[in-house]
Amino acid sequence: MPPGGDLLPSNPLSKALKYARERRVSLQVFLSNPEVPVDTNHLERALRTIPLGRRNWLFCWTELGAKQVGIIQSLIATCKLHGVDVTTYLVDVLQRVSQHPAKDVIDLTPRVWKTKFAHNPMKSDIMLADQ
Repeated sequence: MPPGGDLLPSNPLSKALKYARERRVSLQVFLSNPEVPVDTNHLERALRTIPLGRRNWLFCWTELGAKQVGIIQSLIATCKLHGVDVTTYLVDVLQRVSQHPAKDVIDLTPRVWKTKFAHNPMKSDIMLADQ
């Protein structure tokens, strides 16, 4: 240790403290809510359950295409985590989004949608013909 007991930036403890300080807000959320998981392994496992198209998505051609695939995969995984039927959710939200106020977009996330709209989702003409 250098004179005066100060830690050098290269010291492992200094690195760990810097890491924690940079993530202070996230750590406070984790520490204040016991339901927040310590890691994201459950989310990563949920995303691995999307095997269809895996090879096709390997080359999305553009960065924007890859980003859109990631968004869809996240929505599907989130629906599954909240017990929301993916097809029902997507059919409803894709119809509802054009008339829903932008300031209330949180209502269209799977978690909130489940409580507000799942009891009476919008249906498509195709879905109605199949019934």
